[in-house]
Amino acid sequence: MDFTRSDFPEGFQFAAATSSYQIEGHSFGGAGKTHWDTFAATPGNVVRAEHGDIACDHYHRWEEDLDLMQAMGLDAYRFSTSWARVLPDGRGTPNQEGLDFYDRLVDGMLARGLNPMVTLYHWELPVALADLGGWRNPDISHWLADYATVIMERIGDRVFSAAPINEPWCVAWLSHFMGHHAPGLRDIRAAAHAMHHVLTGHGRAIQAMRALGVKNLGAVCNFEYAHPADDTPQAAVAAQLYDGHYNRFFLGGLFHGAYPQDVMQGLAPHMPKGWENDFALIGQPLDWCGLNYYTCKRIAPTDGAWPAHTEVAGPLPKTQMGWEIYPDGLHHFLGWVHENYTKGLPLYVTENGMAHPDQIGVPDQARIDYLNAHVGAARRAIKDGVPVAGYTFWSLLDNYEWALGYEKRFGLIHVDFDTLDRTPKASYHALAKALAR
Repeated sequence: MDFTRSDFPEGFQFAAATSSYQIEGHSFGGAGKTHWDTFAATPGNVVRAEHGDIACDHYHRWEEDLDLMQAMGLDAYRFSTSWARVLPDGRGTPNQEGLDFYDRLVDGMLARGLNPMVTLYHWELPVALADLGGWRNPDISHWLADYATVIMERIGDRVFSAAPINEPWCVAWLSHFMGHHAPGLRDIRAAAHAMHHVLTGHGRAIQAMRALGVKNLGAVCNFEYAHPADDTPQAAVAAQLYDGHYNRFFLGGLFHGAYPQDVMQGLAPHMPKGWENDFALIGQPLDWCGLNYYTCKRIAPTDGAWPAHTEVAGPLPKTQMGWEIYPDGLHHFLGWVHENYTKGLPLYVTENGMAHPDQIGVPDQARIDYLNAHVGAARRAIKDGVPVAGYTFWSLLDNYEWALGYEKRFGLIHVDFDTLDRTPKASYHALAKALAR
C-alpha cells in the first residue's frame, strides 16, 4: 500500500465490514426465515439458486474471523445483526440463541481491541413481516424500532457506533422498483412507499436507541457518481435524475427535511398518505454519516416511462462486477456530503472495495491498486478539510453476493466455499503492513 496509519489523524478508524446474511449461515442458531431465503428459492432470481444457509459459517467460525481482523491491525469491525436471528417472526419472543451469539461476538471484538460498529438491518427481512407487506407497510417503522430495542438492550452498552439501516437505496429502489433484490418487485408505488418507510424506520430506530442511552448513532447511505452518457442536454437531465433518486433523496430526507423536486415529479403520485408530515421523525439528530462507495455510472435518456433513463457501458477499467473504477467519485461525495448536508459531522467511508476473480496463490494486485486509489481520494478530502473519521474495507471475507451468489469475490480473505477454509490474500497482508503500529 502507498499509505500508512501515520498518514491519518489520531483516532482514525480502519475497519473491515461484513453483513449477517452474507457470512453467518442462516440455517443455524434458531434464525427465522427471511425474504432472501424465499427470493433465492424462486427460480431465476439468484445465480445457481445459491442461498445463505451456510454462507461462510461465521456463526461457528467467528473467533477465527475476529483473530484474522486483529492480526490485520484493524481498529474496528463493521458488522450487522440479523433481524430474523434475533426475532425469528420479526416481532414477539426473541431468540435467545441469536442474542447470545451477538453478545459473544461483541465481547470477542472488545477482547481483541476491535471497536464494534453495528448496523441493525442489512436487507434480511423476516418472512413474517414480508408477508405483511414489508417495507410497503407503514407499521414497519415501529417493528424496526422494537427490534432495535431488543438487540440494543443486549449489546448497546458496548458498541462503538450504530446505524439502523444499510443502504436505503438498495432496500427500496433496487428491490422494489428494479426487482434485482428481495422482495423482487417492479412496482413504482411499492418503491415510493419503501423509500419513505425506510427513512421513517430509520428515525424510529434512532429514537429507540437514544432512549436506551446508546451513543454515536448515524446513517449509512450508498452513492454512485452519475455521468451523462454524452454531451446532450437530455443526457444531463437523465444523469441529474439518477443522482436525485440515488444520492439526494435519502440525504434530503435525513438532513433537509425534504425530498428533491426532480425525484418527486415521478414519485409524488405514489407516495404514502401523509408523507409530508414525517420529516421531524426522519430527521433525528445524528452523530455521524457513513458513505458506501464503489463506482460511477453512465446515464442515458430513453423514451420510456419515468424515470426514462438507462445505464450504458463506460470506458474506465472495471471490476469483476463490471463496475467502472472511479476513485474521484469518492473524493467528490465526501466533500459534497460535508458541504451540503452534514456540515461538520464526522464522515466514515463505511464500505469500499472491489470484486475480483481471486485464486489462492495469485496476488490480488488489482484490489491493492483499487484500495490505494480510493484511500488516496479520502486522504485528499481530509486535506480539503472534510472531517473523515474512518475507512471501512468491503469485505473481510469472500461471501454471498446476494443475487450473484458466491461467484463475485470482494474479500480481503479468500474463502473456499467447499471447505470453508480462510486464506488471507495479498491485499490483506499489504493492509496489515500499512496499518502496523
